[in-house]
Amino acid sequence: MIAPNAFIPAAERYNLMNLIDRKVIYETFSFVKKYSEQDENNTHYSINLSGNTLSDKGIVKYIQEMVARFEIDTKLICFEITETIAVKNLNYAQKLIKDLKSIGFKFALDDFGSGLSSFQYLKTLPVDFLKIDGSFVADMVNNNIDRAMVAAINQVGHTMGIQTIAEYVENDQIIRKLQDIKVDFGQGYGIEQPKPIEEIFSIDIYEKSPALKIIHNKP
Repeated sequence: MIAPNAFIPAAERYNLMNLIDRKVIYETFSFVKKYSEQDENNTHYSINLSGNTLSDKGIVKYIQEMVARFEIDTKLICFEITETIAVKNLNYAQKLIKDLKSIGFKFALDDFGSGLSSFQYLKTLPVDFLKIDGSFVADMVNNNIDRAMVAAINQVGHTMGIQTIAEYVENDQIIRKLQDIKVDFGQGYGIEQPKPIEEIFSIDIYEKSPALKIIHNKP
Protein backbone atom coordinates (compact mmCIF):
# COMPACT_ATOMS: atom_id res chain seq x y z
CA MET A 1 0.00 0.00 0.00
CA ILE A 2 1.33 3.44 -0.95
CA ALA A 3 0.52 6.28 1.44
CA PRO A 4 -1.31 9.31 -0.05
CA ASN A 5 1.52 11.71 0.82
CA ALA A 6 3.80 9.67 -1.44
CA PHE A 7 1.87 10.46 -4.63
CA ILE A 8 -0.68 13.23 -4.05
CA PRO A 9 1.89 16.09 -4.09
CA ALA A 10 3.11 14.91 -7.50
CA ALA A 11 -0.45 14.55 -8.79
CA GLU A 12 -1.26 18.07 -7.61
CA ARG A 13 1.91 19.48 -9.17
CA TYR A 14 1.07 18.03 -12.58
CA ASN A 15 -2.69 18.67 -12.39
CA LEU A 16 -3.61 15.00 -12.28
CA MET A 17 -5.73 14.97 -9.12
CA ASN A 18 -8.96 14.98 -11.10
CA LEU A 19 -7.96 11.59 -12.54
CA ILE A 20 -7.33 10.22 -9.05
CA ASP A 21 -10.69 11.62 -7.92
CA ARG A 22 -12.39 9.88 -10.83
CA LYS A 23 -10.70 6.61 -9.89
CA VAL A 24 -11.83 6.96 -6.27
CA ILE A 25 -15.40 7.68 -7.39
CA TYR A 26 -15.34 4.64 -9.69
CA GLU A 27 -13.97 2.33 -6.99
CA THR A 28 -16.36 3.63 -4.33
CA PHE A 29 -19.44 3.28 -6.51
CA SER A 30 -18.29 -0.19 -7.53
CA PHE A 31 -17.91 -1.16 -3.87
CA VAL A 32 -21.34 0.22 -2.96
CA LYS A 33 -22.92 -1.78 -5.79
CA LYS A 34 -21.08 -4.95 -4.81
CA TYR A 35 -22.10 -4.85 -1.16
CA SER A 36 -25.49 -3.14 -1.42
CA GLU A 37 -27.49 -6.33 -0.92
CA GLN A 38 -25.79 -7.23 2.36
CA ASP A 39 -25.77 -3.66 3.69
CA GLU A 40 -28.99 -3.39 5.68
CA ASN A 41 -28.02 -0.09 7.30
CA ASN A 42 -27.82 2.27 4.33
CA THR A 43 -24.15 3.01 4.99
CA HIS A 44 -23.13 6.52 3.91
CA TYR A 45 -19.86 7.20 2.09
CA SER A 46 -17.78 10.38 1.87
CA ILE A 47 -15.51 11.17 -1.07
CA ASN A 48 -12.99 14.02 -1.02
CA LEU A 49 -12.70 16.15 -4.14
CA SER A 50 -9.62 18.16 -5.07
CA GLY A 51 -9.44 21.71 -6.38
CA ASN A 52 -8.40 20.26 -9.73
CA THR A 53 -11.72 18.45 -9.97
CA LEU A 54 -13.77 21.60 -9.33
CA SER A 55 -12.62 22.94 -12.71
CA ASP A 56 -12.99 19.58 -14.49
CA LYS A 57 -15.72 20.37 -17.01
CA GLY A 58 -16.57 16.72 -17.53
CA ILE A 59 -16.81 15.66 -13.88
CA VAL A 60 -20.60 15.99 -13.50
CA LYS A 61 -21.22 13.97 -16.67
CA TYR A 62 -18.71 11.35 -15.50
CA ILE A 63 -20.42 11.04 -12.11
CA GLN A 64 -23.82 10.75 -13.80
CA GLU A 65 -22.46 7.96 -15.98
CA MET A 66 -21.11 6.13 -12.93
CA VAL A 67 -24.44 6.54 -11.14
CA ALA A 68 -26.19 4.88 -14.09
CA ARG A 69 -23.54 2.19 -14.46
CA PHE A 70 -23.59 1.10 -10.80
CA GLU A 71 -27.21 2.07 -10.03
CA ILE A 72 -26.11 4.13 -7.02
CA ASP A 73 -28.52 5.67 -4.54
CA THR A 74 -27.05 9.17 -4.62
CA LYS A 75 -28.37 10.01 -1.14
CA LEU A 76 -25.74 7.65 0.30
CA ILE A 77 -22.82 9.65 -1.11
CA CYS A 78 -21.42 12.85 0.37
CA PHE A 79 -18.70 14.74 -1.50
CA GLU A 80 -16.24 16.79 0.56
CA ILE A 81 -14.28 19.87 -0.46
CA THR A 82 -12.07 21.89 1.85
CA GLU A 83 -13.03 25.42 2.77
CA THR A 84 -9.75 26.76 1.35
CA ILE A 85 -10.32 25.12 -2.04
CA ALA A 86 -13.98 26.16 -2.14
CA VAL A 87 -13.15 29.82 -1.45
CA LYS A 88 -10.26 29.80 -3.91
CA ASN A 89 -12.51 28.36 -6.63
CA LEU A 90 -15.80 29.84 -5.43
CA ASN A 91 -17.66 29.97 -8.75
CA TYR A 92 -16.63 26.44 -9.68
CA ALA A 93 -17.52 25.20 -6.19
CA GLN A 94 -20.96 26.79 -6.26
CA LYS A 95 -21.76 25.30 -9.66
CA LEU A 96 -20.49 21.82 -8.81
CA ILE A 97 -22.40 21.73 -5.52
CA LYS A 98 -25.58 22.91 -7.23
CA ASP A 99 -25.26 20.40 -10.09
CA LEU A 100 -24.52 17.39 -7.88
CA LYS A 101 -27.09 18.24 -5.20
CA SER A 102 -29.72 18.38 -7.96
CA ILE A 103 -28.94 14.70 -8.60
CA GLY A 104 -29.33 13.87 -4.90
CA PHE A 105 -25.76 13.93 -3.60
CA LYS A 106 -24.83 15.61 -0.33
CA PHE A 107 -21.92 17.98 0.29
CA ALA A 108 -19.61 18.67 3.22
CA LEU A 109 -17.33 21.66 3.68
CA ASP A 110 -14.11 20.25 5.12
CA ASP A 111 -11.64 21.97 7.51
CA PHE A 112 -14.17 24.70 8.21
CA GLY A 113 -12.87 27.61 10.27
CA SER A 114 -9.35 27.53 8.84
CA GLY A 115 -10.00 30.54 6.59
CA LEU A 116 -10.28 34.18 7.60
CA SER A 117 -13.71 34.70 6.02
CA SER A 118 -15.33 31.36 6.80
CA PHE A 119 -18.78 32.56 7.81
CA GLN A 120 -19.01 35.08 4.97
CA TYR A 121 -18.53 32.43 2.28
CA LEU A 122 -20.64 29.83 4.05
CA LYS A 123 -23.78 31.73 3.09
CA THR A 124 -22.99 31.18 -0.60
CA LEU A 125 -22.24 27.44 -0.40
CA PRO A 126 -25.35 25.24 0.09
CA VAL A 127 -23.65 22.36 1.92
CA ASP A 128 -25.24 19.69 4.12
CA PHE A 129 -22.37 19.25 6.60
CA LEU A 130 -19.69 21.41 8.19
CA LYS A 131 -16.52 19.61 9.24
CA ILE A 132 -15.04 21.69 12.05
CA ASP A 133 -11.31 22.16 11.53
CA GLY A 134 -9.35 19.75 13.73
CA SER A 135 -6.94 22.47 14.87
CA PHE A 136 -9.75 23.79 17.09
CA VAL A 137 -10.98 20.39 18.24
CA ALA A 138 -7.66 18.78 19.21
CA ASP A 139 -7.03 20.99 22.26
CA MET A 140 -10.56 22.15 23.09
CA VAL A 141 -10.47 20.32 26.43
CA ASN A 142 -7.63 22.55 27.68
CA ASN A 143 -8.10 25.67 25.58
CA ASN A 144 -11.23 27.76 26.17
CA ILE A 145 -10.72 29.77 22.98
CA ASP A 146 -10.63 26.62 20.85
CA ARG A 147 -13.75 25.34 22.63
CA ALA A 148 -15.51 28.66 21.96
CA MET A 149 -14.58 28.44 18.26
CA VAL A 150 -16.00 24.93 18.02
CA ALA A 151 -19.18 26.04 19.79
CA ALA A 152 -19.55 29.08 17.52
CA ILE A 153 -19.12 27.08 14.31
CA ASN A 154 -21.55 24.48 15.61
CA GLN A 155 -24.15 27.10 16.50
CA VAL A 156 -23.90 28.89 13.15
CA GLY A 157 -24.15 25.58 11.31
CA HIS A 158 -27.25 24.54 13.22
CA THR A 159 -28.83 27.97 12.71
CA MET A 160 -28.40 27.46 8.97
CA GLY A 161 -29.78 23.92 9.11
CA ILE A 162 -26.35 22.34 8.53
CA GLN A 163 -25.16 19.31 10.53
CA THR A 164 -21.70 19.48 12.09
CA ILE A 165 -18.81 17.02 12.18
CA ALA A 166 -15.80 17.51 14.47
CA GLU A 167 -12.40 16.39 13.18
CA TYR A 168 -9.47 15.15 15.30
CA VAL A 169 -11.66 13.48 17.93
CA GLU A 170 -8.88 11.66 19.73
CA ASN A 171 -10.16 10.76 23.22
CA ASP A 172 -13.09 10.44 25.63
CA GLN A 173 -12.61 13.94 27.02
CA ILE A 174 -13.04 15.55 23.60
CA ILE A 175 -16.10 13.41 22.92
CA ARG A 176 -17.75 14.58 26.16
CA LYS A 177 -17.04 18.24 25.34
CA LEU A 178 -18.52 17.80 21.87
CA GLN A 179 -21.60 16.15 23.31
CA ASP A 180 -21.99 19.05 25.76
CA ILE A 181 -22.19 21.59 22.94
CA LYS A 182 -24.28 19.23 20.78
CA VAL A 183 -21.96 18.69 17.82
CA ASP A 184 -23.69 16.12 15.61
CA PHE A 185 -20.84 13.78 14.62
CA GLY A 186 -17.18 13.12 15.30
CA GLN A 187 -14.28 11.79 13.24
CA GLY A 188 -10.95 10.68 14.66
CA TYR A 189 -8.91 7.94 16.28
CA GLY A 190 -10.99 8.23 19.46
CA ILE A 191 -13.89 6.80 17.47
CA GLU A 192 -12.18 4.52 14.95
CA GLN A 193 -8.85 4.28 13.19
CA PRO A 194 -8.64 4.30 9.38
CA LYS A 195 -8.85 0.89 7.76
CA PRO A 196 -9.53 -0.66 4.34
CA ILE A 197 -13.10 -0.21 3.17
CA GLU A 198 -13.60 -3.98 2.90
CA GLU A 199 -13.35 -4.22 6.69
CA ILE A 200 -16.04 -1.65 7.36
CA PHE A 201 -18.88 -4.14 7.51
CA SER A 202 -17.08 -6.20 10.14
CA ILE A 203 -17.36 -3.31 12.65
CA ASP A 204 -20.38 -3.38 14.92
CA ILE A 205 -21.33 0.28 14.52
CA TYR A 206 -24.90 -0.15 13.42
CA GLU A 207 -26.68 -0.63 16.73
CA LYS A 208 -28.76 2.34 17.79
CA SER A 209 -26.57 4.56 19.95
CA PRO A 210 -25.88 8.21 20.77
CA ALA A 211 -23.85 10.28 18.34
CA LEU A 212 -20.09 10.20 18.98
CA LYS A 213 -20.13 6.79 20.61
CA ILE A 214 -16.63 5.36 20.92
CA ILE A 215 -16.11 2.26 18.84
CA HIS A 216 -13.57 -0.08 20.42
CA ASN A 217 -11.47 -2.20 18.12
CA LYS A 218 -12.16 -5.91 18.33
CA PRO A 219 -9.20 -8.00 19.59
